[in-house]
Amino acid sequence: MRLASSALMIGLLCAASARAQAPVSITIGVVPSVPAASTYIAIEKGYLKQAGVDAKIETIDSMSKVVPFLATGQIQIAQGGISVGYFNGLADGMPVTIALEGGSSPFYHQFVVRSDLAGKVTRVADLKGRPLAVTAPGTIQDYEIAKVVESAGLGMKDLDIKYVPFPQMAAALANKAVDVALEVAPFTEIALGQKLAVRWLDPESLIKPLPMTLLAYMTNTEWAAKNRDLARKIFVALQRGAREYCQAYHHGPNRAEVVAVLVKYGVIKDAALLDRMDWQARDPNGRVNMASLADVQDFFLRAGQQQKKVAAEKLVDASYSEEAGKALGPFTLQNKDSKLAGCR
Repeated sequence: MRLASSALMIGLLCAASARAQAPVSITIGVVPSVPAASTYIAIEKGYLKQAGVDAKIETIDSMSKVVPFLATGQIQIAQGGISVGYFNGLADGMPVTIALEGGSSPFYHQFVVRSDLAGKVTRVADLKGRPLAVTAPGTIQDYEIAKVVESAGLGMKDLDIKYVPFPQMAAALANKAVDVALEVAPFTEIALGQKLAVRWLDPESLIKPLPMTLLAYMTNTEWAAKNRDLARKIFVALQRGAREYCQAYHHGPNRAEVVAVLVKYGVIKDAALLDRMDWQARDPNGRVNMASLADVQDFFLRAGQQQKKVAAEKLVDASYSEEAGKALGPFTLQNKDSKLAGCR
């Protein structure tokens, strides 16, 4: 009887131990883009599993749409572009915050001009009244455009904005629905390769302050507060993936491996195009440039897209990047011959 009781007790302890070690299921919303490689790498290389989570990827088309799902806890973490929806969500008291930077300048966005108009759009002032393709309202692109046209004394009201998703901008240029488009890789390379457009202006040349933070990892603060140690481990794992992305950004020895991961997750199916195109930079510790983020918020307030200002200390929880930096140690480039800026 005593032996049977002992066996039962051992069985119960083993079951409890197994439950304690079982990975926690979380959902990460990801806008499929080249910088999203950090999340995919963290899954593929088991970094998130080592952190104690079983991560499910939910593909999203924009961060502005996912903030409410993040706030209600349907998604615990999301990676994508910073939009006015984030600032408005915070102003309305939603329990969300930026935990890590997810992409920053150099970001290699490009104003491209329709090929038949090459030589006719040469100054920023030439944008006045011309149909200009932008991906969606309230995005970071609005900020980029505003910074550019302000250099010529223009405002957003002087532009003929056409909202066109990135994959459809080439068609809009081809059928002459727009004269100019603010494109991102790989769609820039596709439009140029098809002779539909020519490069014109890099918006980063007219933007200050830099580096500009334009993508981020966001989290539900209520969930993170209840799972503080787990959340810390998750963001260290994601930043570990970001550092591998940075090595590949600088054409380090893992470039082909990261290209293969991006192809596997359907970001871009053309591996050769991925390898030759420009990638957005990252901060190896996931630090957000607060001056840049504050300037973006000020733009949305001036534009009337955001009604209430959010205090700077609520915009970012910098503890995650600080902890990631400590846990991962100094970042050292493997390709020391790289001359690329960013990801350093």
